[in-house]
Amino acid sequence: MTWAPAVQQYLCMKTTVDIPDSLLAAAKEFAAQRRTTLRALVEQGLRQVLHRGPRPGEFQLRDARFQGQGLQAEFRDGGWDRIRDAAYSGRGG
Repeated sequence: MTWAPAVQQYLCMKTTVDIPDSLLAAAKEFAAQRRTTLRALVEQGLRQVLHRGPRPGEFQLRDARFQGQGLQAEFRDGGWDRIRDAAYSGRGG
């Protein structure tokens, strides 16, 4: 059965959503400041997320490890300062 758009906006289904207390309190305060309802705020948020469409997969850093022996002997006990000094050696400053 297909309903006219004007009728569709009044057809609602009740549901229960678990929201952390701190998030619910912040959302209620946000809605009150804007003189709207929590329901309207939730609907707006869902519409925005759905309108945005599917997100591509999350970024995953490729495994760029290599099999080596670690730092060269001269840097093993030197710390970052020693590595940085060697990297900038002869480059001015």
